[in-house]
Amino acid sequence: MATLSLARAYQANFEARPNSTLAVTGGSLQALGDIVAQVSHNLSPSKPHEKREPWFDPARTLRFFVFGAALSPLLGRWNVFLEKQFPLRAVEGGKASVKALSKRVLADQLIMAPIGLCAFLGTMGVLEGRSRAQISQKFQDLFVPTLQTNWTVWPALQVINFRFMPLAYRIPFQSTCGVFWTLYLSTVNARDERKQDRQVEMRRTLDS
Repeated sequence: MATLSLARAYQANFEARPNSTLAVTGGSLQALGDIVAQVSHNLSPSKPHEKREPWFDPARTLRFFVFGAALSPLLGRWNVFLEKQFPLRAVEGGKASVKALSKRVLADQLIMAPIGLCAFLGTMGVLEGRSRAQISQKFQDLFVPTLQTNWTVWPALQVINFRFMPLAYRIPFQSTCGVFWTLYLSTVNARDERKQDRQVEMRRTLDS
C-alpha cells in the first residue's frame, strides 16, 4: 500500500512538475550510489601506502547529487525524443516492434551514453576544482574503459526499460539500476582523484 501511494505521489508530481521531479529523483539516487560507494570503500581494509581518508565526504556526495539533478531532466527529454522517433507500436495495443526497440537501445548507447559520460567526467573535474590539464587526463584515463564497461551492462537494462516501463517511470527505473552503476563510477572517479592528488603532492615535494 505504501509503495502504491508513493507511486501515485510520484506520478502526480511528474505530471505537474516533470523536470523538478526528475531532478530530485535522479539527484537523490546518484547521491545514494555515492554513499554506498563511500561506505563500501571505508569498510574494506586499507592498503599500507594509502592515505587515511575521512569516513564520509559529504562534499563528494553533493557533487553526485548536483550531477544527477542536472542530467535527469535532459534524460527525460531524451526519452520523449526516443518515444516519438521510434514508436514501439504502430497502433495502440498492437504488438511491440523489436526493430524499433533495437533502434532505441542503439541510439541510447551510441549517442547518449558517451554524452552522459563526458558530462560526468567534466562535471566532476570542475566541481573537484581540477585544472584543465587534470580534467583532460581524467578523460584519457577513464573515458574509454568506462564506456566499454557501460556497454556490457546498460543495453540489457535499457531493453527492459524501453520495453516495459511507462515514460514517466523510465528515469526512476534507470536511476534505481544506476545506484550500482554510480557505485562503480564513484569508485573509479575517486581512484583517479586520489591518483591526481598523489601526483600534485609529488610535484610539490620535488619543487620544495
